[in-house]
Amino acid sequence: MHFGLSEEQQMIIDTTRAFVENELFPHEAEVERTGVLRHELLKEISQKAVAAGLYAANMPEDVGGAGLDTLTWLLYEKELGKANYALHWNCVARPSNILLACTPEQREKYLFPCIRAEKHDCQAMTEPGSGSDLRSMKAFAKADGGDYVLNGTKHFISHADVADFAIVWVATGEEDTPRGPKKLITAFLVDKGTPGFTVREGYRNVSHRGYNNMILEFDDCRLPASQILGEVHKGFEVAGKWLGATRLQVASTCLGRAERALGHAISYAAERKQFGQQIGKFQGVSFKLADMAMELKAAELLTREAAWKYDQGTVTEADMSMAKLKASEVLAMIADEAIQIHGGMGLMDELPLERIWRDARVERIWEGTSEIQRHIISRELLRPYGA
Repeated sequence: MHFGLSEEQQMIIDTTRAFVENELFPHEAEVERTGVLRHELLKEISQKAVAAGLYAANMPEDVGGAGLDTLTWLLYEKELGKANYALHWNCVARPSNILLACTPEQREKYLFPCIRAEKHDCQAMTEPGSGSDLRSMKAFAKADGGDYVLNGTKHFISHADVADFAIVWVATGEEDTPRGPKKLITAFLVDKGTPGFTVREGYRNVSHRGYNNMILEFDDCRLPASQILGEVHKGFEVAGKWLGATRLQVASTCLGRAERALGHAISYAAERKQFGQQIGKFQGVSFKLADMAMELKAAELLTREAAWKYDQGTVTEADMSMAKLKASEVLAMIADEAIQIHGGMGLMDELPLERIWRDARVERIWEGTSEIQRHIISRELLRPYGA
């Protein structure tokens, strides 16, 4: 494994960093204050991102994306992750790689418009009674002639307010297993405006203001079989390909925010004086900085290794879980310590630290909780022993 960056990778980092600083940072205060990402602003920044070649960078070249390898994509994600989540996720969008499972007809209707910034997708898995245990979901679809009729509720559905369609996972049957009946899951593409599909305002969230969660309700929502993504009863196969890459993406955006928080802490420790000297000269502060830098480096190396292995085809679920777990927990630690170094100023909204601190909390919950990540890691360790 080579640890240096190529000229192309450095160029992508520099281009993305400049875009974030010039086009995203100036709007953070507005989005944080109002909790709203204006539609006009979303469109304006999205078009700039398309012009800069930063839009849909996660997609292969043969469908109109940038065709970045996983490591380069994650370097790009790290820079985007430094900004307010609504701004970087909605405005410099990365269509879900699940859409690569689209049929040729579905690609024309969903995938390609997403890559051109003409449409946005959202993912709908979680339910009020089904979080980490996806097989306990109650939303279901029954076959009716050549159609399927969906019923049920999804919640905590991120950016469904700006999405044009949802990728929705519902139960479509059961199979018997040695451990009892197991639900079979199917993914559907559901357009906003489809009769029986309603999007309602979700819950007020302390993290990621402007990046709203919504409630999706399905009441006898009728869909033709052509709206199935992948195969009937094979929704988990589709989801499995998506979740791994998404966990690496979460790890990288966590690294970006942690790096931003650490930069503020170092700068403040070097300038702020108390008792006649810079506070960075006191071990109570300097040792914090050393630990923050060391933990950030460890998380970054873990994430880069997982990215490298992903491109080699040797990555495991545990590799991706380790990266997501470590990066999200390091972000929480660094955000907290950065505020401690700043004292009372760290909690003022003149600085991004209180936002980074708030935003860090959700990272240990979504895309698989820290407990789920530890379960995946330990399961892989014990499996060779039959435990």
